[in-house]
Amino acid sequence: MKVDGSVAVVTGAGSGIGRSIAVALASAGAKVVAADIDADSAAETAEMTGGVATTVDAASAEGIAILLDTARRAFGPVDIYVANAGITGQPGLGDDEAAWDRIIDVNLRAHIRAAKAVVPEWLERGSGYFVAVASAAGLLTQLGAAPYSVTKHAAVGFAEWLSITYGDRGIGVSCVCPMGVDTPLLRGMSDSTDEAIRVAGAAVTSAGAVIGPDDVAALVVQAISDQTFLVLPHPEVLTMYRQKGADYERWIAGMRRYQRTLG
Repeated sequence: MKVDGSVAVVTGAGSGIGRSIAVALASAGAKVVAADIDADSAAETAEMTGGVATTVDAASAEGIAILLDTARRAFGPVDIYVANAGITGQPGLGDDEAAWDRIIDVNLRAHIRAAKAVVPEWLERGSGYFVAVASAAGLLTQLGAAPYSVTKHAAVGFAEWLSITYGDRGIGVSCVCPMGVDTPLLRGMSDSTDEAIRVAGAAVTSAGAVIGPDDVAALVVQAISDQTFLVLPHPEVLTMYRQKGADYERWIAGMRRYQRTLG
């Protein structure tokens, strides 16, 4: 996939990783549509990229349709779709069923619904690129927050399926799995008044270096150009993932010990 001259959509582009990816894609020559539920933040990103902004719920089929139509009217057919929008959800088992539904919608179904909207067109054209911004939690786990861990695992699984199913038909897929990134989402966890959420944040910040969103964005643009599936801004995640697969029982026991140290 050639980034220069492409039309790219980025969800959750109002701040953090999404904004940095939008800026990086624009710097590489893409025409960018910045989507966010916060209109002012989306507009700020659009001004930074020279693109356009749209305020939609990128977790809904209706919102995605509006987003893609905005892109087509402004620049033409979408070449790159970055499913970045995400939320942390509730701690623990997540007592609120509506909150479970919402995090499944935002962290998983948004990817599924977007793919259902863009893949048929990409198959006709013989090209297209889907970027799923997941988390190292999707390969490992997230202490203290079942909804986040479960939905990020599912997002990784869906990205794998997309790549396997359509990779021979011109559609590229990258799955981005960072640990700690200096974003409003992580800062909100660390500053939360809820102890369980603070523990979840501490599990992230103490596991490795907290990097900047620009570092993640640079790797995403490179991954699109190289058609790299797994994007690991924290390379040590690969070692952890291999240790998990090599001895699952030992890994579970080690995570329990790690949880106790944070308790």
